[in-house]
Amino acid sequence: MKTTLMTLLGALTMATTTACAHQAQSENQTASYIEMNAAEGQTDAFAQFLTGAAPMVKETEPGTKLWFALQGPNNKLAIFDIFADEAARGAHFSGVVAGALNENADTLVDGGWDAGVVANINNSTVLSEKAPVDIYTATTATYIKLKAASGKGDKLAELLTAAGSIVTETEPKTLYWAALRIDQDNFAIYDIFADDSGRADHFAGKVAGMLKEASPVLVEGGWNDGVVANVNNFDILAIK
Repeated sequence: MKTTLMTLLGALTMATTTACAHQAQSENQTASYIEMNAAEGQTDAFAQFLTGAAPMVKETEPGTKLWFALQGPNNKLAIFDIFADEAARGAHFSGVVAGALNENADTLVDGGWDAGVVANINNSTVLSEKAPVDIYTATTATYIKLKAASGKGDKLAELLTAAGSIVTETEPKTLYWAALRIDQDNFAIYDIFADDSGRADHFAGKVAGMLKEASPVLVEGGWNDGVVANVNNFDILAIK
């Protein structure tokens, strides 16, 4: 497996110039992901609230580059957003939409504001991305959280950073893709698709193949327990 990994990382090094361009594009960008459960009987109302928030984000948050309201199974809802920089993220969390969610959280969110929203915020930096294309045609999204194997955080970051250019070049049905670093050992991937065929092509694509090959060494739990088990699929309710 060491030989396989070194061969893989060597191939990634050959894409350094393109990858650096994608990394520069992502420089200073930050992201947040908040997964929440609707309070009992409030799933539809919570989904309606999040859908209606998109125009407010557009009107009041110029530093929020992308904002997605998402709905998953079993009363699960989520928000994913990309910010121009840390200051823009701060403006978002002190903004109109965050204030409105705070006011309504006791009714809409299981656990209310503190336990249901704030406790579930995952902040990250953007390692690389595929720039958004035709995003308003997207209907479905995926968020995958990854934990690096012991001592492999920087190697996993290297792979994910190089992957942005590969997604751009090989996955026309992936309408947006971002690799995220939460901390030294925790990472995530977020992507959106027009339909399930785009997701299927992505998971059969070059980057997924690279990650699958490297995961026994780089990802805690390997491919099945460390990647596949952490795939969260969502319907997209609204986009800014």
